[in-house]
Amino acid sequence: MTKNNLIDHIAEATQSAKKDTEQIIDAVLASITEALLKGEKVDLRGFGSFQVSGKKERQGRNPRTGETMTIAARKVAVFKPSKELSGRLNGTPEESLKNSGVNTDTVAQPQQGSEKVHGDKIDV
Repeated sequence: MTKNNLIDHIAEATQSAKKDTEQIIDAVLASITEALLKGEKVDLRGFGSFQVSGKKERQGRNPRTGETMTIAARKVAVFKPSKELSGRLNGTPEESLKNSGVNTDTVAQPQQGSEKVHGDKIDV
């Protein structure tokens, strides 16, 4: 889902103008960004939390030349889903969505054959 898709979906769900919805989404994203720049944790109950994590300096390789190089330390924004969101993603989505009042006709469903779990071996 892109930002424009999100704006369209929220504008339709709230019966608001797209321009107003875009301003609200921009304000929310700016607020989250501001908090992260200050080093604050952003906790959205029932959804998850955003925070800044530090990555240490490390050694890596240039994939073209194979030359060893130093990758500088940096800060990254990380997202951790809430237990509720994780439960919805891993449980029975139809049941949890019905209880939340979300129209399941517009919710993306996994495609057939997309049950691959991270870390599974690929048979060739």
